[in-house]
Amino acid sequence: MAVVTQYVVVRDGEEKMTFKSKAEADAYDKMLDMVDGLLSLLERSETVTDEKTIEDLAFFLARERDQVLIALGAKKPAKKAAPKPAPAVSKVA
Repeated sequence: MAVVTQYVVVRDGEEKMTFKSKAEADAYDKMLDMVDGLLSLLERSETVTDEKTIEDLAFFLARERDQVLIALGAKKPAKKAAPKPAPAVSKVA
């Protein structure tokens, strides 16, 4: 018999997701907090009125948080590492 530790994210008495690490569970819980905040913002929109679309958009924006922050100018994009030059090959005669 094995003992397995699981971390369950629960919202309003409902299990949302189960994870094997606390860090993953905390990250998902934080994302759900962002979704809640985005829902209240998006519900004020006159452009999007369908509840399912609003919820889908809130989840998308929360998942893509870093890209949203970059687009808003609140975060700078990560610098890409410069490619390393190929080592010089010398021929031995």
